[in-house]
Amino acid sequence: MMHQQRSEPRLSPSGDTEDIERTERAEGIERVERPRRIENTDTFEDIEDIVLRLAPRLAYFAGVARTEHVTRAAQEMQVPQSTLSRAMVRLEQDLGVDLFARRGRTVSLTPAGRTFHASVERALAEIERAADEVRADADPATGKVAFGFLHTMGAETVPGLLQAFRTEHPRVRFSLVQNYGEAMLERLRAGELDLCLTSPVPDAPDLVARRLDEQKLRLVVPAEHRLAARKRVRLAEAADETFVTLEPGYGMRRITDDLCKEAGFKPRIAFEGEEAETLRGLVAAGLGVALLPPPAVPRPGVVELTVTAPRAAREIGVAWLDGHPDTPPVAAFKKFLLSRRGRLLHD
Repeated sequence: MMHQQRSEPRLSPSGDTEDIERTERAEGIERVERPRRIENTDTFEDIEDIVLRLAPRLAYFAGVARTEHVTRAAQEMQVPQSTLSRAMVRLEQDLGVDLFARRGRTVSLTPAGRTFHASVERALAEIERAADEVRADADPATGKVAFGFLHTMGAETVPGLLQAFRTEHPRVRFSLVQNYGEAMLERLRAGELDLCLTSPVPDAPDLVARRLDEQKLRLVVPAEHRLAARKRVRLAEAADETFVTLEPGYGMRRITDDLCKEAGFKPRIAFEGEEAETLRGLVAAGLGVALLPPPAVPRPGVVELTVTAPRAAREIGVAWLDGHPDTPPVAAFKKFLLSRRGRLLHD
């Protein structure tokens, strides 16, 4: 809301403001002159400059607006009256409008002051709400953990982990994200996740990662496939097959490509998907074969073969941002995950 500016100087303060001037002189405080009005707010370089100037004085302004008395507001907020008076003068100077009308020892809001006060109260209430929220999230008993995990761990592994953890921490809350590895690491770096279970275990200077377990991979073929009667297979025996795989960027896709290369061939890709169980369904339909971790529940129409060469397995680890301080609930869950080394998964 724009307010018409006047070119004439402000009227001399009286009442409470005169008392403040005497207090300032007695305390040896440098006098802050009543501001001349500025023509407009275009002198601020950008909105960040406005925020930096105004933000420290908003709580003071709300206190004076609520009490309509500088002395009383100073007593309630336990700040020197001169400090409060100076803050209001500078606030009006920065805005270029009168926020208060001064009458003797009291002040009252001008129309511009009322407009400003309504927005300031909403802003301060939002700050208070945010402070309450972050304090609640850090509470050791009832705080929150932002936890990410791979799609292939959503059916059985993660529910089991959370159930076990909550036996000793029943009121800790979780914000869960299910995604592929690279996407979770991006959210970890952005501060949206505290911890994530991922594969391969990342090796990056800004992350801390700990190996928790290893999961064997299987060559999944249709039930009527030429290899279906076998229990074990060398991956090279599937060199002429068509593969269905996860999309590039998924950890399992990278592992599939690397294992096929080690076996001496580049896989022919018929389909690239986002979810392992979708790939199993396509294998059952005869669209191709796939390298996958074991399913939570056996799926009809496919046979899962142990790969003897090269060694087909993926490491599962937990990662977090290096140097990122943990809240008590995050620290407790991290300790719990690390205690599950070697027994995180059940093939």
